[in-house]
Amino acid sequence: MPEFLLELFSEEIPARMQARGADDLLRLVTEALAPLNPRDATAFAGPRRIALTLVLDGTVPGTTIAERGPREGAPEKALAGFTRKHGVSQDDLVLEGGFWVLNRTVPPVEAATRIAEILPPLLRRFPWPKSMRWGEGSAFTWVRPLRRILCLLDGEVVDIALADGEDNGHGLRAGRLTEGHRFTAPGAFAVTGAADWREGLRARQVLVDAAERRTLIADGIARLAAEEGLRIVADPGLVEEVAGLTEWPVPFLGRIDETFMDLPPEVMQVSMRVNQRYFALVRDDGSAAPRFAFVANLQPTDGGALTIAGNERVLRARFADARHFWDLDRARPLASRVAALDAIVFHAALGSQGARVRRIVRLAGLLAPMVGAPVAEAERAALLAKADLTTGMVGEFPELQGVMGSYYARHDGEPASVATAVAEHYMPRGQNDGVPTSPVSIAVALADKIDSLTAFFAAGEKPGGSGDPYALRRAALGIIRIIRENALRLDLVRLFVLAADALPEALRDAPDLTLLPGFVAERLRVQLRAEGARHDILAAISSGNEDSDITRLLARTDALAAMLATDDGRNLLAATKRAANILRIEDRKDGPHDGTPDPTLYEQAEERDLANMLLDVIPAVEAAIASERYTDAMREAARLRPVLDRFFEAVTVNADRADLRLNRLRLLAELRRMTVLIADFSQIEG
Repeated sequence: MPEFLLELFSEEIPARMQARGADDLLRLVTEALAPLNPRDATAFAGPRRIALTLVLDGTVPGTTIAERGPREGAPEKALAGFTRKHGVSQDDLVLEGGFWVLNRTVPPVEAATRIAEILPPLLRRFPWPKSMRWGEGSAFTWVRPLRRILCLLDGEVVDIALADGEDNGHGLRAGRLTEGHRFTAPGAFAVTGAADWREGLRARQVLVDAAERRTLIADGIARLAAEEGLRIVADPGLVEEVAGLTEWPVPFLGRIDETFMDLPPEVMQVSMRVNQRYFALVRDDGSAAPRFAFVANLQPTDGGALTIAGNERVLRARFADARHFWDLDRARPLASRVAALDAIVFHAALGSQGARVRRIVRLAGLLAPMVGAPVAEAERAALLAKADLTTGMVGEFPELQGVMGSYYARHDGEPASVATAVAEHYMPRGQNDGVPTSPVSIAVALADKIDSLTAFFAAGEKPGGSGDPYALRRAALGIIRIIRENALRLDLVRLFVLAADALPEALRDAPDLTLLPGFVAERLRVQLRAEGARHDILAAISSGNEDSDITRLLARTDALAAMLATDDGRNLLAATKRAANILRIEDRKDGPHDGTPDPTLYEQAEERDLANMLLDVIPAVEAAIASERYTDAMREAARLRPVLDRFFEAVTVNADRADLRLNRLRLLAELRRMTVLIADFSQIEG
């Protein structure tokens, strides 16, 4: 089968766009060439090229297509319109099943012809997130100026050109040439196929496989670090980025001057990462090591001595800047910076950062007794939480918000719990980040996130579709995780009301505030679904239930899920759904069928057994739920299973006698009343 190789060679592609660009190329080409049965497809991405290889059939087989026209005997105008549309005469039509039919033969299409047809328009509409124009005479755009198109089918060039009418397409035409490393192997060379392309580029110090480059980088810097008894601070994102910056990665270690080792390790790490794409190293005890790792894009002829010295010199300058901010920021107390927050706009409808901090201070003070934190410490930490936004270090490295405030608070002699809370109130910053566990940190973190949700919903800035510019979904998930992982008992609805009371007066009764409980509940369901838990059970527990205590709701959910995992639970669910279906149908006829059943109308033992069991089970379930003994409540409910089974086997609910029918429907209504105490069973799958 013919092998197809396509490479699009350009100026340097931003690292963050390479993988997506290669994936889009593979997807679009395989879709367009679907009639040729593409397979064994592989995409490649690098600093100066995206490419693909795949195997195709040699030809799109010819086919016969039957186009059905008007009925036999249809007006002449209809028949004339059909023949005119397809450019044929009536003699070309045949009668089949009472209709005029045109049988058209589509000839086979060679793979090269098909490729030449689909590629130019595909490249012209290629979905780069951002594209640029260059030169003159063409409106064709690419992520960076496109220099070459290598397009081979079974070793032969597929003749395609980007010119389109008066648009010269920058004169780009497919060939068999590509280029190696910009510095060590400049100039073009010809290739004959995919294997020759890969090996030819490797010989010219270009590794086309991004996964191979990532492995070389990660393993290489880890090996160098281990040789000195150190380890690399894990940073998969940086490995990915550096793999997108280098075609021939060569790892090295450099040395950090001891004079900079008193800088906070977070400062050094962020400065190295953001400014230079360097990797931080630590000792076995986790303390910062006076070494850093970096990756060159070629193998130096001197073994790397000059390269290492140059990178060490650059890093000294970066750290000198960081020390300037570090010393300057500590020259004044963090608390003295709070007033400057009044000059920073938080949101046009919500006021300044200073106004926001005052809201968080108030809410943190209200939350403190609920989470076991000293009120004064929670309020102090909330007051200082955003003060580092005015510091030089955070201005240079916004990633260090909170972290620097914590260092400066400790320097000022603030209580340890306050300094810790300043750093931790942003947690969790992401899915893999931990949550605060100390009471003061919990109070401030919750106050910060609850204020964000309340304020932005009140201002009409709730998330819509995939858009969430203020990261409110992340804030809601942060609240959920803090509550779950610390087993907190909080009434979220009440907290949202308390937070809204401190908003600007015009926003305190904003209509979108009523959406907050549902928004958080939906985030909780999404999280449970991601964990593989029974989110449908949570929905059933929450239906008609205004309880906003997440810990209590999850305890009930876990207890019900455990019951439904047993045979008794599954059969009870089926029986109660059957009862609910009967009541729903009969209630539409002449219901509702509420009221206390009449014991004198029980004609069968199975009726009396169910009635007696309900008289025993309902109070037991009510008492267990009231005292939050949810496992006991489920155990009591499960006792109904055998009695219900016998009832439905022996008793006809819709009896011929009206009084018996009404009494039996009332008995089922009692069963429904009991199940509603637990959950809306109709929402449970299965």
